[in-house]
Order: sequence, then C-alpha cells, then structure tokens
Amino acid sequence: MASPQTPSPPEEQFRCGFVTLVGRPNVGKSTLLNSLVGTKLAIVSPKPQTTRTRILGVKTLSQAQLIFVDTPGIHQHAGSLLHQRMVETALHTLHDTDVSVFLVDAQRGVVPADEAIAQRLRGMRVPVVGVVNKIDLVARSTLLPLLERLVALLPEREIVPVSVLTGENSAELLQLIIAALPYGPALYPSDELTDQSERVLAQEAVREQLFLHTQQEVPYATAVAVEEFTEKPEKSLLFIRAVIYVERPSQRAIIIGERGSRLKQIGHAARVQLENFFGCRVFLELFVKVVKGWTNNPGMLRELGL
Repeated sequence: MASPQTPSPPEEQFRCGFVTLVGRPNVGKSTLLNSLVGTKLAIVSPKPQTTRTRILGVKTLSQAQLIFVDTPGIHQHAGSLLHQRMVETALHTLHDTDVSVFLVDAQRGVVPADEAIAQRLRGMRVPVVGVVNKIDLVARSTLLPLLERLVALLPEREIVPVSVLTGENSAELLQLIIAALPYGPALYPSDELTDQSERVLAQEAVREQLFLHTQQEVPYATAVAVEEFTEKPEKSLLFIRAVIYVERPSQRAIIIGERGSRLKQIGHAARVQLENFFGCRVFLELFVKVVKGWTNNPGMLRELGL
C-alpha cells in the first residue's frame, strides 16, 4: 500500500494594506516614505512642519503592495487654522490604516509629544511598529535606553532602530511592515507610485524650494497653486505657471529678492527637480501674490486643498 503523499504547501498569499507614517514634525517621515518607495514623492527640508497634507506612496513587490501614507507632524500647539488642519489630517489618517509606523528622533530622544502619540497608538487595534530614526547621528551607547523607553511606551510592539539616510535596518523594517499587513489583492496598478496629481507634484516641488531658500516664518506663510499645466509633446516640453501666495508685502519682497534673484534661484531649482521627475524639459513661470491672512481663511485653505 502506497504511503499517502504529503500535500504541497499552499502558494504564498499576497498582502496589501495602508501603512501610516506618524510622529512629531521633522522626525524623518517624508524621507522614509521616499526611501521605501524608491522615488521622491514627499518634499523634504530641515525645517519642521514641511509636510502639510496626506501624501500617498505605493510600493509593489512580488508578495505585497504597501500603500504608505505620509502625514503632517503631530504637534500640540497648533496656532493658525492651517496648522490645526494639518494636525487633524494626521490624526484622522490614524483611524483609517492597516499598520501604523511611529517614528522617533534618536537625537531628540523621547519627548512628551512622543509619549502623547504613543498613548494614542496604544489604544488602537491596528499593528504598530516603532522606529527610532537617525541612529547614524548618535552614539550606540545612547540607543539602548532610548529603545527601552520606547518598548515601555509600546509594549508587545516591534521596535526597530534605523537610519533612513544610510539605509541601515531599512530592509528589516520593510519585512516587519509586510508581515503585519492583512492578506488581500493589490489596490493599485503595479506601476503606480502615488495618487497625487502632476499639478500637486509641481506645487510641492516649488514649495520645497521655498523652504530651502527662505528663513524664519517666511516658508510657513507661503502656499503654491499651479494655474496652468500644459503638456507640449511635440516639443517634449511641459509649461507650468504657478502662483506663490504670501501673507505680507515684506514676505513677497524676501521671496523675490534683489532684482528677482531669489525667485530665479527657487524657480531654477524646482525646474531641475521637475525635469528629472517628468523626464522632459520644463518651462516654469512663477509669480508672487499677497493674500493677507490666508493661513486663517477657510475658503482659501479649501481652494489650496488644505
């Protein structure tokens, strides 16, 4: 009598889900999104509160599709209506996700704002992965107490020390996230990287340069709206006209600079970035307009998608 055959193992099931990146301002959420997706989708600057809206990035692998959601930094003292809406966006996203990735800055350590976010995450049913980022900037001897503190804040959750900048432990983090995703089919085509429109990508490219080329309160008082986005395939050219909104005439003067020098720098840097992304020549035309109090104007914020 022949022995019964051992059944072959079932095929590996596909996983898919939303992965929300959450944390205080400037802990590296946008840099992590760009790194994991493999394309620059979220703008990055050394200044906190650079990200204003929900940004989605898709990474499709043979065994999983990860839909990363970058959120504005959660801060407790949101002043203007704009900043209040940024925090509301981040908190709302937490309730519509499959996995939460909570980032802490290794240089700053765990501060009260981190503790408040961790407390909120502890009460959620979705898996949470804690990430201590920027470990390349601190001595190894300081990491252990920081990791222990995070373990105490998020008991029975995975904690990973990483350096998004150098890529250290990024592969391990990715595998932990995949393992926490639910089984299910892909929600986006395999070649799709984001749900952001090309206009929004252009707006964000300009806004990133505003953060990099201006100081103090100026970048926080700016918004960008693309008024024209015209493709001219016969010339392999993309024509973009955008308006930079500010709250005061003095801010307009700073952005324009002496004889328009700073505005030219901003436009040149944004144009180079857009040409690299779209793979064609870009003609970028920028204007600066004063709209007093736009950061507290509900109608204006709606028009800007904020």
